[in-house]
Formats: sequence, structure tokens, C-alpha cells
Amino acid sequence: MLDHMLWSQSITPDPVLVEECAKQGIPEDSYVVQPLDVIRRTMARRMSESFSEVPHFSLKSRIEVDRLQQARAAINVGRADDRVSFNDLIIKAVAIAIARYPAINASYHPRGILLHAHADVAVAVAIEGGLITPIVREAEGKSVSQISSEMKDMAARARRKRLLPEEYSGGTITISNLGMFGVTEFTSIINPPQACILSVGAAFEEYRVVDGAPYVATVIAPTLTCDHRVVDGATGARWLQHLRDVIEAPEEWATA
Repeated sequence: MLDHMLWSQSITPDPVLVEECAKQGIPEDSYVVQPLDVIRRTMARRMSESFSEVPHFSLKSRIEVDRLQQARAAINVGRADDRVSFNDLIIKAVAIAIARYPAINASYHPRGILLHAHADVAVAVAIEGGLITPIVREAEGKSVSQISSEMKDMAARARRKRLLPEEYSGGTITISNLGMFGVTEFTSIINPPQACILSVGAAFEEYRVVDGAPYVATVIAPTLTCDHRVVDGATGARWLQHLRDVIEAPEEWATA
């Protein structure tokens, strides 16, 4: 059954669409048509261009987050309305990993590879009709609390479609987090001209063994999707190692 809201927003299909659907075995009375707004059209165009024109490849990792979760709990002690999210910490960790190994902080241009001076981290936010990616500028130099405050403000304004173009245009890497939906692993399409996008899912428990001793760890399984014109496999893998080192040692940086 279709959601009543989607049904109420539907439009009458034109004769050409009806005929084309009929040829595909889709009867006219079995569907409704939801119109494409500007956001959806733009997203469809950009993602189609990205997937067809950019040579994608993906790298997967496993990173322990028990200490990161403990650090988050410590930061949030006494906080009520301004609690730091897990994603805020991931944004900061990505920025630090870029500062340590900036080779992936790049974008493609036919005249050359642009190497960016700062980690301008774009974060995918779901809004009505699609996605938008507000950007935390120069995230490597901001505290976790600053990042959290900026993301709360921009995400709220994004859902009201009140972001300024300069707040979602540009960026040097994107993070897409579907952990709140229970998704543990997924692969994203690159947001060009950026060279990389990091897909982060929900944390889960995993048995591990160190020096013959088994233990249970809480881990995430991030996927780094790269533009092979800019980032090769070894470069992407090395950056993921830096990201793992940062996340697994939060006592060095995860403070308010």
C-alpha cells in the first residue's frame, strides 16, 4: 500500500508515460507518479554523471569503537540539549586522519589534481525530496563541540531548505552515515569533484583474537569509495589505516 502522503502528492501520468509503462507490463491503474522537484532532478543528474563518468572502487575496513563510545559518554556528561553525536566524532576523526595523510583530500579536474589545504567535510543529510551535504569547513582545526554545534544548526536549516549555497557547495570529502537505520555496511556514490566518500554504518559486536586470547569488540565497518583517477588502492588503504588509528585512540583528541 502506498503511503497516503505520497499518494496525495502524485500527479496524473501523461499518455507517453502510460504507454511506456504498459509496454513494460505495468498497468495504468497500478501506480502513481511522484513529480521530480529541483532537488531530486539535480541529485539524479549528478549521481548518474558520477557513476557513469567516475571510475569508482571501494575499500572496506573494521575499526573498534569501544573507546570512542566511552569518550563520547564522557564528553556528554552534564549536557542536556547540546549532546555530541557519534557522527560528530567521526567528522573530527576524518579531519584528523586527513591532516595526517592528506593524499585523499583532493579533487579531479581535467587540467590537474587539486590538493586541498583543509579538511572541508561534507555530511549527507536526508531532506524531503533527496539529500544535501552541508559542509564543516576546516574541520581539522575545530573542537568536537564546535563541529556538533555547526552540524545541528546546518542539519536543521537543511531540512527547512534554508541553507546558503556556500554552506553545501564544495567540500573535499563526504561522510554518509546510515547507522541510525540499523545499516551496518554500504557503499556510496562519489560526490564529484571530490575524490572520496566514506560510508559509515551502525556499530556491532564482533569476536576478535589477540595473542590467542578471544574478546568481544564493538566495531564499525566503514567503506571508503574512491575516484581511481585521483586515489589509488594503496593510497586509500593507507588513509583508512590512519582513520583506524585515530578512532581507536580517542583519548588523544576526543575532548569537548
